[in-house]
Amino acid sequence: MLKAITTLGVSSALLFSAAALAAPTPGNTLAVKGQFEFASLDPTRRGYVFQRMQVLETLVNVDEKGNLTPGLASSWQVEADGKAWIFTLQSDVQFHDGSALDAAAVVNSLNIARGKPSLMQGAPISAIEALDAQRIKVSLDSPYSPLGAILANYSTAILAPAAFDKEGTVVSVIGSGPFSAYEIAMPHKLVVERFDQYWGQKASIEYASYLTGHRAETRVLQARSGEGDIVFGLDAASVPALKRLPHLSILRSDLPRALSVKLNLGHPLLSSKASREALSLAINRKGIATAVLRSSESASAQLLPPYMSDWHLAESSVDQDLAKAKSLLTAQGWQQNGNGWLERDGKPFELTLITYADRPELVTVATALQDQWKRLGVKLNVNVTSSSAIPSGHKDGSLEVALIARNYGTIADPLGVLIKDFGNSHGGDWGSMNWSNPEIQATLNQLVQENDQAKFRQKAQQVAKAIYEDKPLIAIAYYVQHTAVHRNVEGFRFDPYERSYHLNEITWNN
Repeated sequence: MLKAITTLGVSSALLFSAAALAAPTPGNTLAVKGQFEFASLDPTRRGYVFQRMQVLETLVNVDEKGNLTPGLASSWQVEADGKAWIFTLQSDVQFHDGSALDAAAVVNSLNIARGKPSLMQGAPISAIEALDAQRIKVSLDSPYSPLGAILANYSTAILAPAAFDKEGTVVSVIGSGPFSAYEIAMPHKLVVERFDQYWGQKASIEYASYLTGHRAETRVLQARSGEGDIVFGLDAASVPALKRLPHLSILRSDLPRALSVKLNLGHPLLSSKASREALSLAINRKGIATAVLRSSESASAQLLPPYMSDWHLAESSVDQDLAKAKSLLTAQGWQQNGNGWLERDGKPFELTLITYADRPELVTVATALQDQWKRLGVKLNVNVTSSSAIPSGHKDGSLEVALIARNYGTIADPLGVLIKDFGNSHGGDWGSMNWSNPEIQATLNQLVQENDQAKFRQKAQQVAKAIYEDKPLIAIAYYVQHTAVHRNVEGFRFDPYERSYHLNEITWNN
């Protein structure tokens, strides 16, 4: 079937082998609305939309708890020294152009991706080669436990040989998923068509379209009007009204993104663990989660959610306890003056918090913190600026406190982000600052070479406990995704790692 692919205003015709379907119409097309653009055919450059719409697939998949599961690889094994991973491919897999997926095609695609800026460049990969028609070997200079999670990321998606030109540039999106690309109009629109030769669970719906909507109010209108069958990224404030509409179901899903307070532990007011504990105890997490995120269940004193179980402690408390917070500071010599502010040796307990307006909820939460810490006697000045001020303040040491949103689910294994944020005493732009815990920092860096799952979990729990107890960052809540699903759609489920929309599991409920 001949299909027009429009990219950045340039139209070309590509031939795909697929069963002839009727042209896409509002009646046979599932309308998906989201907030993210895509600006390249190359999956190494923000190619997440092609993975989410199930055009492209990876060697490895991830379940809702972050466990690696088979993808284009039916199985894999790690050699005893941890320096080689051997993947066995699924049999009888076809690309959308009718060519066979074999070891040579996979090796070609991965080696091209490896030569571009991608997650693979951070892994100690020495070679990727075919062992035979159905097996590939990834050799490493040293053991690297996050490799499986990296090979589940959209940047390592497998494309057919015909998708590349002689220089390795992606010229067309030819994958192996349950849908093929029908129309691409970057950066806003993608239409996909059912691929009837798919090797796995075949789709029921004929077509699906993805359309970017930048403004939250636009997406709310799309859900309200029925223009969108599935609408992601709803503003929390709009959810109560949308829930009252008979044609919509509103799904709440936790995301591996944390709302937290970044602290400069080199600051004299924040160097004491007792002071940090007091500030944490003074926060009304449930109130903030309910009023701002519209989800009391998202309140948390931990950075990582329960489904990242290696990194989540079974026991922690989100309760506010002003009395205990005040007693901790009193024990350190802080006393309230006549105006209700804490003083010690004639100096006030005063801090400046910076945050950014890119995420409007941060400004609201900053104001709430200002009020809650005022009840403790701590004066908090709030400065709303650009997000770049946080890494800049970290670098020059001027940052005192920052309110941030941090995504720990870039890949299914958060280890790489945690090493960047907590792996040395200087910390990271969006992580700790002047937190000296050599044992934990050494453990983090050692975990990349730990392939024994039981030992990995034990060490990860040690790290999680140290972050929770020492509080180099103070967690407040997890972010929540609110999704509107039209009642004519059956079988939708949300992927917390946002790798797939599971379109091939959806049916019409007419």
